[in-house]
Amino acid sequence: MDIQTNLKQVLAGLPVGVRLVAVSKFHPAEAIREAYEAGQRIFGESREQELSEKRKELPDDIEWHFIGHLQTNKVKYIAPYIALIHAADSYKLLAEINKQAAKHNRVIPCLLEIHIAQEESKYGFTPESCRAMLEEGKWKRLDHVRIAGIMGMATNTGDEAQIEQEFHTLKALFDEWKQAFFADRPGFKEISMGMSHDYPIAVRAGSTMVRVGSKIFGDRVYTTNN
Repeated sequence: MDIQTNLKQVLAGLPVGVRLVAVSKFHPAEAIREAYEAGQRIFGESREQELSEKRKELPDDIEWHFIGHLQTNKVKYIAPYIALIHAADSYKLLAEINKQAAKHNRVIPCLLEIHIAQEESKYGFTPESCRAMLEEGKWKRLDHVRIAGIMGMATNTGDEAQIEQEFHTLKALFDEWKQAFFADRPGFKEISMGMSHDYPIAVRAGSTMVRVGSKIFGDRVYTTNN
């Protein structure tokens, strides 16, 4: 498994303006270091304890993204340094992120996770519940959170037409909400969609950020009890 070669192949297929989050969860710090030495700086983790351990071992200029389901009681541990939270799936979580960010005098960028897949196991707002939250407007008072865009995962299926339709649904929601709620907020600009098996479809549909793990690091080799 040549991580650096894999990384360069993935990057070569991404157009200008699409950023790569190298999903390093369940992979050891040495694997991340290999990608780092090839120039990668953005890494995605989904477990607070695993992330905290790796962060101690790795260079300070890594931009850590939290890409998994985030429990409110874990926010305080990542609030001092996290660069982007991809999966804000409730107003309650946004409020907790705001509270913890304030303690560190930070503004933490967050993406609203939208449930677009045909799978019950996925987290996220429904489009309707997210629209209702945005219309209610309480989020505007969260001075230490910046809603930077939206995130979604397509159904895990071989049906590319379905995946494409789900990604287009997410892009349409982004366009609608950008105009309706964020027209005066230029920081609302990210659409995080696309993983190892479907990121080329996501890029064609308008993704600005793809989350790619196994195509870079291979199958997961690292587990944690967190």
